[in-house]
Amino acid sequence: MGVIGGLLGAALVPAVADEPWAERTRALGMIGEMPTGTLSNQELTRLRTAGEELFGAHFTTLDGVGRPQATQAIDPTRRKHPREQIFMRTAGPDAGSCFSCHNQPAIGGAGDFVANVFASEGFESADFDSLDPQFSSERGTNHIFGAGLVELLAREMSRELQSVRSAALSQARAEGTTVRLQLVSKGIEFGFISADADGSVNLDELDGVDTDLVIRPFSQKGVMTSLRQFTINALNHHHGMQSDERYGARWTGSNDFDGDEKSSEISAADVSALVAWQATLPVPVRNIPDIDGWAEASDRGETVFGELGCTTCHRPALPLESLSFSDPGPFDMAGTLNDRQVGTTAIYDITLMDWAKVLPRDDQGRVLVPLFGDLKRHVMTDNQIDALGNELLSQRFVERNIFQTAELWGIGSTQPYGHRNDFSSLDDIILAHGGSGRAARDAYAAAPDADKSALIAFLKTLVIVP
Repeated sequence: MGVIGGLLGAALVPAVADEPWAERTRALGMIGEMPTGTLSNQELTRLRTAGEELFGAHFTTLDGVGRPQATQAIDPTRRKHPREQIFMRTAGPDAGSCFSCHNQPAIGGAGDFVANVFASEGFESADFDSLDPQFSSERGTNHIFGAGLVELLAREMSRELQSVRSAALSQARAEGTTVRLQLVSKGIEFGFISADADGSVNLDELDGVDTDLVIRPFSQKGVMTSLRQFTINALNHHHGMQSDERYGARWTGSNDFDGDEKSSEISAADVSALVAWQATLPVPVRNIPDIDGWAEASDRGETVFGELGCTTCHRPALPLESLSFSDPGPFDMAGTLNDRQVGTTAIYDITLMDWAKVLPRDDQGRVLVPLFGDLKRHVMTDNQIDALGNELLSQRFVERNIFQTAELWGIGSTQPYGHRNDFSSLDDIILAHGGSGRAARDAYAAAPDADKSALIAFLKTLVIVP
């Protein structure tokens, strides 16, 4: 039984905005304390409602929007010179609301080119106002439907990969020799790991995963560990709304690190509400328009999708053992709460969602998550095809031409395409695949026009239905 029932009842903190017209976000502080334990359906619904209101809110200066004395860097960093304007299109803050960009086809969705963001999280100085790629990496806005299941998949895969590392170390010590094991999780291969009898490991053969063997499923580069981390980063970068758990006195020695004369702008409980709403958003579905010929074309296109080799990376589904989403999660690092930093985590039972009840399962009872991805990073350019290699900055030590496989669920609702939203058609983005995607791209280019058309018909059936 979670404590949120009480919090949302008798212990509910009064809204900070007393008048209905007050220019403050009423949902801020709605959840007085972080939820704990397994939430009932009613408790989860109330938490999700608060999260949706925060996601759709337009934060104001009375809430703390803006960060005149702080940069967008993920590590709390003070600005050398105070910013006079609240908003700046490139270095941010660049939006008053999450919904400003995540709106296609509904709240939580993707964004058109006009909603591109400029990733420069590692910069200590944010005093730039340029589209020059030497200062930032321009990225399209991803949708977050199905994000809870994506994070759960990543957690299970991380545990499996780390268990292989433990097995290699144990075997090496027992046998007194070097042991080399393949890293595989849910059918996805991540290279090899070698362990020596003295306890050292060789990570030179890793493929598409960080050296800590944690799958980071969010952002085009696959560098964000959790919805909680992503939420805290985005609140600071895009809105100048700073969470206590990273920018508060514990880490910075100040309750007003950004110097806007507003303290405690986003509580840990506010972050929990945002995470709960995002984690329980429905998954995209397959919806065939009631138009003559589309069903037949889509069926053929699905077959072509496999025949061309697209499923090598865009796996149609990955199996998931559990639908219990714990928050905070197990793999976050300093600056984002994890399950070792709280007394009891909250558990969101995703099986309570109506959409989750109809998800297919395999013969082992595992949910088959139809993401059309592999949660792995790949090289996406080569000497002939380099359209996806247009960034000048690496992010979190991931090379510039390496990106995580884009999940295709919802792609029929999220035009344009590519990590920078550079491509206006599915045909264009398919032909832009180089590197690891080159063989499938060439097979598509050489395919009969009828098969190409059928493939497009299939991809356009993968849509978001809010």
